[in-house]
Amino acid sequence: MKKEVSKKKTRAKKISDRERVGFFRFKKIDNSYLITNEVGEYVFLAPSEFDNFSAGKISKKSALYQELYQKHFLKNDQDLEIYAEKYQKKNRHLCSQGPSLHIIVITLRCNHNCSYCQASSKHSDDLTFDMDIETAKKTVDFIFDSPNRDVSIEFQGGEPLMNWPVLKFIVEYAGEKNKNGKKDVSLRLVSNYSLMDKKKAEYLLKNKVTFCTSLDGNEKVHNQNRFWAKGNSHGVTAKWIKYLLKEYKKHYEYKPAALTTITRFSLPFWKEIIDEYITLGFDSVFLRPLAPLGIAKKGWEKIGYSPKEFLDFYKKSLDYILDLNLKEKKKFREVGAALIATKILADSTPNFLDHRSPCGAGIGQLLYNYNGDIFTCDEARMLNEDTFRLGNVKKETYSGIMSSQSIKAMCLSSCLDGLACDFCVYKPYCGVCPVVNFAETGNIFAQMPNSSRCMIYKGIFDYLFQKIRDDDKIKELLMTWAGIKPKQKKIFDKKPKNINKS
Repeated sequence: MKKEVSKKKTRAKKISDRERVGFFRFKKIDNSYLITNEVGEYVFLAPSEFDNFSAGKISKKSALYQELYQKHFLKNDQDLEIYAEKYQKKNRHLCSQGPSLHIIVITLRCNHNCSYCQASSKHSDDLTFDMDIETAKKTVDFIFDSPNRDVSIEFQGGEPLMNWPVLKFIVEYAGEKNKNGKKDVSLRLVSNYSLMDKKKAEYLLKNKVTFCTSLDGNEKVHNQNRFWAKGNSHGVTAKWIKYLLKEYKKHYEYKPAALTTITRFSLPFWKEIIDEYITLGFDSVFLRPLAPLGIAKKGWEKIGYSPKEFLDFYKKSLDYILDLNLKEKKKFREVGAALIATKILADSTPNFLDHRSPCGAGIGQLLYNYNGDIFTCDEARMLNEDTFRLGNVKKETYSGIMSSQSIKAMCLSSCLDGLACDFCVYKPYCGVCPVVNFAETGNIFAQMPNSSRCMIYKGIFDYLFQKIRDDDKIKELLMTWAGIKPKQKKIFDKKPKNINKS
């Protein structure tokens, strides 16, 4: 009878220990297991450790038990409130503030003929695709109805400098609207610089307009991707990059930026692309995969590539950048890796709209086309589908737009809960784009594991986690990219035993 009671007690204890194991997702990488949870904590476990953890058999006296406990992989009723607060901070706090990014397409006209143009730009002589003053005024009025105190107005096209009078009007009218300082307003110009002159540059600098351009690499790569019939696109872009980088410190703290788009032609030139950014004075590069939107979708067979081809390019590029930092002591980042590293290693989450759940479409950004049509995001207007058109600034109100069925559909289709993504170990760090889903499959609720975007980001996550696991120096570097100071390092940071790194 005593033996039977003892067995019952032992059985009860085992069940209790197993039940202390909190919810987690896992993936085997090489010969170790990566586990993550809803608040974005992670631990690498050796196979034996993983088996013991899953069965609730980790010794309470071990360092591993303490790490799992501190990172919320083991349940404790007293910690539920802390867990909930951390989940809210990392996953939902950005969703209730209203849009902060407002993109205004002041013209669809452009003087370039880029091979991947996603905006479906129009001929430079066709004035019917310019925004007029009335539409511009109503657009700014609409923007200021947003409850978000932070308002970023971004001028896009086409080439925005082709509609200079309306650009100037918006700069000055937004300043007039905000005389009482109720909003923290920032202005940004996205331009190819082909129509820039000193007078325009001085006006923009004086009014604290920040700058962004496209720089696809050295002259050979850039001019192949971004053809300009009337001149050297790379030459004029590089000229104004140098000028603006020199001048910005006199006016404000935000450095001019550049974005690169990777086409099939770009793939062999990973080193040249990075070297060009360094040569021109940048301290980072954002190696963005091409999306199947606009002209890029039509010409995909010529300029597109498979996820594997992009990942091969990305790994070579990142390895080169890491070597520049660790071996040559150059401070230079890859922005995509820095954003992901912030989500993995820091206690905060960057407001990068593409990696949010739900994504930033509608609730984080809005786009206003030249005719006043409102779209959920920049990518949405590139498709020009009614699915993503929310209305027009001349007819709709802010509250009406934000309570629309379209906004709700975008939130539902980009919320990772309930999708196939719910089973992915990288869910805490990722996001989906309903517009790209629609472009690829005709459905905003696409099955992500089959999408090229998902394959690319899974590959990047795999590679970064391998680096974090295997190389302390690289992890330290990624922590600096994530803005983590040495004193902020977490106590528990061990590698699993017996890992085969092959």
